[in-house]
Amino acid sequence: MLPQDKLDLILRRHAEISDRLSAGPDSATYVALSRELAEIDDAAQAIRAYRDEAREIAGIKTLLEDPSLDPEMRGLAEAERTEAEARLAALEEKLRLALLPKDAADEKSAILEIRAGTGGDEASLFAGDLFRMYQRYAELHGWRVEVISASEGTMGGFKEIVAEIQGRGVFAKLKFESGVHRVQRVPDTETQGRIHTSAATVAVLPEAEDVDVDINEKDLKIDLMRAQGAGGQHVNKTESAIRITHLPTNTIVFVQDERSQHKNRARAMALLRSKLYEAQRQKLDAERAADRRSQVGSGDRSERIRTYNFPQGRVTDHRINLTLYKLDKVISGEALDEIIDALITEHQASLLAASEK
Repeated sequence: MLPQDKLDLILRRHAEISDRLSAGPDSATYVALSRELAEIDDAAQAIRAYRDEAREIAGIKTLLEDPSLDPEMRGLAEAERTEAEARLAALEEKLRLALLPKDAADEKSAILEIRAGTGGDEASLFAGDLFRMYQRYAELHGWRVEVISASEGTMGGFKEIVAEIQGRGVFAKLKFESGVHRVQRVPDTETQGRIHTSAATVAVLPEAEDVDVDINEKDLKIDLMRAQGAGGQHVNKTESAIRITHLPTNTIVFVQDERSQHKNRARAMALLRSKLYEAQRQKLDAERAADRRSQVGSGDRSERIRTYNFPQGRVTDHRINLTLYKLDKVISGEALDEIIDALITEHQASLLAASEK
């Protein structure tokens, strides 16, 4: 049974927030209320649709209870009731999903970090392939990608690249991409056709806003230095690169992409804020429930989550035992949604199972 008291409470709160927003509150209150409204809006719509269908079925049942009902009309009403009950079952499932606990960061943009792991030059090339995969995937969803910092590999690709992906719901789509990605293929430099295994680490952080994290300037150690390019040559002669250390947590960020020191500082602060915000979220998650991480994996950066096997043209996500024989479309970003949607579905299923215990 659905918790009717909870459904009533959601509808009342939705109406209350809508009224307060219409009254024109101050900017801080407006932001807070808008966020809360966005979090419960899907649930409110699902509740209304479910209850509308339930009332429709109740009306049909009342009609069928009439002994004087014409046989032809009774047949039509029975058929309509069957169809309505099927619609109600689907709406109930949709409502149960809408009632699941929301990740407050789901609607946010994200910071994407990719680092070459084991495998030398081939790992850097693979890190470059992964970045282009996410870049193309972002373009297909109408998101904007901006590189924050990058360190190129000696043969191409990246030793490390950090980028901001801006758009609504980016984090919800990409948060399960965090972990170790492994590639198996024959490198261009391999003369005997042997398959090499390399790896790259992906981390996806929700982009934090000022209201999400309070950073005390006294807790920061800021170092200015000259930006450097590949091979150590200076790409400019001014101290525009910036490294910020958050002393209480020893969290370090480094940005050198822009020639402007002011722009690099702003980007470094945004990156630091996202790292601290994610640390807070992980701490809260651990405190709330030990099993919150669910079947789709913890997202821990040391966890091998996916293998891209080029000789066999397959991609395997080890968390849900999903294998697709369309590596070319996945690595181009076109079929990545098939994996991501499967991960989200599995995550929702585990949450539903936990909520029904």
